[in-house]
Amino acid sequence: MQRSNNMPLWVFLGLMNVETRKGALILVYLMIVCAFASIPLSWYLTDWLWAVTIVPMGIWYWLCLRWADRHAVWNKA
Repeated sequence: MQRSNNMPLWVFLGLMNVETRKGALILVYLMIVCAFASIPLSWYLTDWLWAVTIVPMGIWYWLCLRWADRHAVWNKA
């Protein structure tokens, strides 16, 4: 993804190697699955670091996708 003039740095870093909206959706869905899987894993291991890191990352990717959708920055490939 090419950084446009009005793109915030946090969006560019979140979607740096994602070229299409489909790729970004796959990334968001993968993070949702990992977030749901990390909760029982964290409960079993009694180490909540998994859930504490995966859930905010999923929210960050979702916000990046939302910003990119609103500003129409996707490649038409």
